[in-house]
Order: sequence, then C-alpha cells, then structure tokens
Amino acid sequence: MPADRDALRGALKRTASALKHDGVPFALAGGYALWAHGAPESENDVDFVVAEGDVEKAAAVLDAAGFEVVRPPEDWLFKACTDGVVVDLLHRVVGEPVTADLLARSDEMDLLGVRLPVLQATDLLSSKLRAMTEHYCDVGALLPHVRAVREQVDWTRLRSETAGNDFAVAFLFLADRLGITSA
Repeated sequence: MPADRDALRGALKRTASALKHDGVPFALAGGYALWAHGAPESENDVDFVVAEGDVEKAAAVLDAAGFEVVRPPEDWLFKACTDGVVVDLLHRVVGEPVTADLLARSDEMDLLGVRLPVLQATDLLSSKLRAMTEHYCDVGALLPHVRAVREQVDWTRLRSETAGNDFAVAFLFLADRLGITSA
C-alpha cells in the first residue's frame, strides 16, 4: 500500500532540514531523487545517503529532531521513522561505501522548498541496475524513470559501471532497442 504523498514529502523535508542544519553531509537518493530529476514520484519511502563515518552523527541528529531511529539487521543502513513514514539512510549502496566523492558530485536542487543535494541521475541508475538480480529484476517499473531522466545520464559511464551485471546489461540492451539511450 503506497504511503501518503504528503507524509512522504514532509518526511523528506524534515530529514533534509535536520541533516543540513547540523552539518551532516548527505544526499537524497532513491525514487525521490529520480523524481527530483523529473521521473514519476515515489510511492514507498524516502532514501538518503550518508558516509559511513557520519552514520552515528546522522542518527543522533534525527533522534534529537524527534524521529524514531531503528537499526535493522541489515548493516548498510538505518531507518528513521516519522509520521508513519520510513526514511532509509544508507551508508553503503550495492555493497559499496558511500564516499565523499559521491556526495560531492550530487546536484544542489530546490525541492519542496528545501535546497538539498540530490544524487546525479547516472549514480541513481547505476545503483538500481547493479542491484538487479534473479530475485529482483523489475524492468517494467524502471523504464518510466529511465525515460524521464535519459538526457541527464552519462551513458558511457553507466555502461562501464554496470558491465559486470548481466541483468543491467540486458536492461541497457532493451533501453537501446526502445530508443531510450544514446547508444
């Protein structure tokens, strides 16, 4: 069941504002970052990335801001809950640590009245494609997002970063055949 969009947007703004106010380096990630770049709006949760060294500071900041901080068994994220919305704060993406370089190349954007860093479209698609496996490979859900941001993607870099994932290669082949990429 999709979460309430107003609640999702409110959680996004509260999270970004708290992290920004206390100087925690971060970037918007996931579906809402793709939305910021022009893709369809997310209906599930809100995702941010922080460097591994900033996890405890980010958790403390959000706890002090009234979020319920949850430490799931997965060791690559923590969750912050507010108003019925789960905000995921990832410090590893597809097994790789979130780096200062990744955060530094984020795009500064105005979103919902808040200026915040947003991961670049290429980085977002790279992580989504590299995460595809035989257990989860929903190309139909990804196609509208890729179509929406295609002009913002560095296709050469994306192909290089995803070359080791056969599902990603197959997706890019399909995107080429559909005329989405600049192959």
